[in-house]
Amino acid sequence: MADEKDTTAEAAPKKSNKMLMIVIALALVVLGGGGAGAFFMLKGDSAEAKAPEKGIVTAAENTITVNLADGHYLKLGFALLQTKDTGAEAVDLNEAYEILIDEYTGKTVAELSTDEGRTKIKEEVVAKLTKAYTVDKKQEVMDVYYTSFVTQ
Repeated sequence: MADEKDTTAEAAPKKSNKMLMIVIALALVVLGGGGAGAFFMLKGDSAEAKAPEKGIVTAAENTITVNLADGHYLKLGFALLQTKDTGAEAVDLNEAYEILIDEYTGKTVAELSTDEGRTKIKEEVVAKLTKAYTVDKKQEVMDVYYTSFVTQ
């Protein structure tokens, strides 16, 4: 009886790792192809979304006066840097006036007296201007320049 068990165990063919290797190789090919496809698809999107080129600068004719916190005020002059896509035609500045007034109203002189504070607020203003001046997925404004900035 013990002899029968030994011969049965010896007679069973050894399992081959060949099938396992084929499955692993196939999985690697599929995953590698998917990864490469995703890479090229994302690469194509970023090439299309390249940064716009600088165009003309449109300066506001008048400065604006904005009420700050604690009875202070800000006298602000600005210009918008347009993208090259807008050509030589100046954009309408009315929306920019509104964004700047809304953004600076109620700020404290302390916030505006440091480089970090001014930079943070300017980044927020540029983001809002970029969004407001994007028409049919075409960005028209890319930056704001302050031509005067006086607090009192």
